[in-house]
Amino acid sequence: MNGLQKTDDRQRTAHSKCRKILFVFCLLISIFCLLSPANADVHVDITHPNPEPIPIAIPSFYGASGNEAQYGRDIAQVVNNDLVRSGLFAAVDPKSFVQDADSLQVAPRFADWRILNAQALVVGKVEAQSDGRLKVEFRLWDVFSEQQMTGLAYFTIPSNWRRVAHIVADAIYKRITGEDGYFDTRIVYVAETGSPINRMKRLAIMDQDGENNRVLSDGRAMVLTPRFSPTMQQITYMAYYNNRPRVYLFNIDTGRQEVLGDFPNMTFAPRFSPDGNRVVFSMSENGESGIYTMDLRTHRVQKLTESTSINTAPCFSPDGQYITFESDRGGSQQIYVMRSNGSDVQRISFGQGSYGTPVWSPRGDLIAFTKPSTYGDFYVGVMRPDGSGERELAEAHHVEGPTWAPNGRVLMFFKDLPSGEGGRDRTTRLYSVDLTGYNEREVPTPTDASDPAWSPLLP
Repeated sequence: MNGLQKTDDRQRTAHSKCRKILFVFCLLISIFCLLSPANADVHVDITHPNPEPIPIAIPSFYGASGNEAQYGRDIAQVVNNDLVRSGLFAAVDPKSFVQDADSLQVAPRFADWRILNAQALVVGKVEAQSDGRLKVEFRLWDVFSEQQMTGLAYFTIPSNWRRVAHIVADAIYKRITGEDGYFDTRIVYVAETGSPINRMKRLAIMDQDGENNRVLSDGRAMVLTPRFSPTMQQITYMAYYNNRPRVYLFNIDTGRQEVLGDFPNMTFAPRFSPDGNRVVFSMSENGESGIYTMDLRTHRVQKLTESTSINTAPCFSPDGQYITFESDRGGSQQIYVMRSNGSDVQRISFGQGSYGTPVWSPRGDLIAFTKPSTYGDFYVGVMRPDGSGERELAEAHHVEGPTWAPNGRVLMFFKDLPSGEGGRDRTTRLYSVDLTGYNEREVPTPTDASDPAWSPLLP
């Protein structure tokens, strides 16, 4: 296994079953639909430079028994946390609630919620089924118009209550913003421990809110730049085994690891194509580095760049037609775009200084990047694929590794900051920021963390 931990068979089996039976079905509760959602008034424009958060009240979901009530409290809390972290919602203080979960099952007293200035209200219920599953249902209300905006029910096994909460939050987010949510996702990253001169870097995975954290490798080999496949079944990353840096593929479900081709030179910076059939990566040779693709079905390798320079950090556009990458072919590190066959290379960064680590948005409208700031720090920014509209989102002593949420509205990255007496040590932590640049938040991890990669929405 080349240093990767063997996954426990029972855990793998349970995980596989959870994914298969998480939702036996999700149905729209038609009896809830008192009015067409198109007539509801609660809406937030997430394209606004600094949108005002919508006050939303999320009482505990009702549960008749002790266990059901506990699930109801936990689910409501996760939904609340997801929405608040997005920066688009402001939670109404639960201590001010007049109605409890029980009375809400009869009907909301909208006048009571208007006094609290709640514009949206979430009412939910958790009910154990005879087959051992949970039925989780919710209704989203427009408080001022007293109209229901949506109502859904989900059936799942109890151990997946947290994922249900994320999906409820996604449904609320989409109904109010008009955009897909991003809460039912995972993050693969590098878990870091130890001193700066003896740093251990292991592959790890977690939910987007920092929960369900799991380490995938034992640390005998240093890992860097992990990236999800579109199906999320595989991760590609760079690892140093026997002091030889190479690109690897890792199957999350089986724990199987394999080298991406038997190349004689250093390979690094891998990413999957949008269809998951190819991996684009860099390979060094004679003091330069070129960009290559490998077809995972035929193992055919194609070199895309021919210049005698450093070309690296490639990333496909979401339609697979183009690749953005960084290169010093013009004398300094800049961002370029080319067709996926290596033709029609165009430089797109022309601001002051150097640019690196370009990452195409899942929406195709923006490319994220990092660059030094004029004050000696670094920042994460975005520009359009033609290089226009450049703007800064986050700045720190050292920021790196931007990765997009699947809806293309939020970025995650890591900060490498001095710490300890005299700044002799360092700490690396994950952060997220939305496209307004106003909502930056730390993403909790049990250890230092770097090189995050956001998954697509879970299937």
